[in-house]
Amino acid sequence: MSWLSIVALAIQTAIGFQGASYALAASGLNLQFGYTGLSNFGHVGFLLVGAYGMGISADRGWSIWAGFALGIGAAIVLGLLLGIPTLRLRGDYLAIVTIAAAEILRLVANARPSEPLTGGSRGIGGLSGRLGFFEPNFIPEGRYGLGDSLVFNSRQLWSMLWTWGLVLLVTLLIRALVRSPFGRVLRSIREDEDAAKALGKNVVVFKLQSFVLGGTIGALAGAFIALDSGAVTPSRWIAPLTFALYTVVILGGAGTVWGPVAGAVVYWFVLDAVDGVLNNLWFDVSDTTSGAVRLALMGIGLMALMVFRPQGILGNKKEMLAGAR
Repeated sequence: MSWLSIVALAIQTAIGFQGASYALAASGLNLQFGYTGLSNFGHVGFLLVGAYGMGISADRGWSIWAGFALGIGAAIVLGLLLGIPTLRLRGDYLAIVTIAAAEILRLVANARPSEPLTGGSRGIGGLSGRLGFFEPNFIPEGRYGLGDSLVFNSRQLWSMLWTWGLVLLVTLLIRALVRSPFGRVLRSIREDEDAAKALGKNVVVFKLQSFVLGGTIGALAGAFIALDSGAVTPSRWIAPLTFALYTVVILGGAGTVWGPVAGAVVYWFVLDAVDGVLNNLWFDVSDTTSGAVRLALMGIGLMALMVFRPQGILGNKKEMLAGAR
């Protein structure tokens, strides 16, 4: 494989559904962590309930809109259950509770008694067909792109159209929110919670609103991931996914409107480019070794970013230093 093909395949992943779904999920996390300073280490739990909302809807013969409503409703309930008892306490309590809750949700979905609802370890398949996600696809069948590597089929373009469209909508919504009085309160909570309290702001309510809204955005990302793959299984929703989303947020610039988008594109480009290089070395590299090496290199790159540009690609260093105070 030529270097041009490696770069083309990396671009295909970065601007494709993988990049779009990570940008959407990271946008919710950015609202919580980047703008409000909430350490949600169980963001994958919100993606899980969004995906299973879609899966349960398909399994029961309901519509795709019922799946979205079920996933969003479950995310709101989960956000309230986790946020109300913990947001009055120090931030590390929220981190502990959320990462534990996400793992509990995964184990419950995987358990045998849950099979009638979640399908157990087998999960739920056939989502796209039963919910008709690709049926209104107006893009003609064929291959679209440049050359032999940077190409998409009509189904891929349909998923990209919906997911990137939702990323744009959510990003514009967050942009409007952070420029409003609501957003200014969130930033004040991130920078100095005691000062926000002294000004008469109900800090707990604002933090809870940010937590629930960010979790709802995460649930939407989980629902689209389930629709695109056509199945939902518990083994996919593990803690490393949350840490990957944190990498995206930090890489793009925490507390910036377009940071999750830039971070997701760069994250997937680098990850797939490294994978392509490793798979084309003169000596054989196993898939396990390749995956471990590319994650290690991503970690080294992230450490270098924190040393030389801690504010991320689009971040503002002055604002970051103000938040650190």
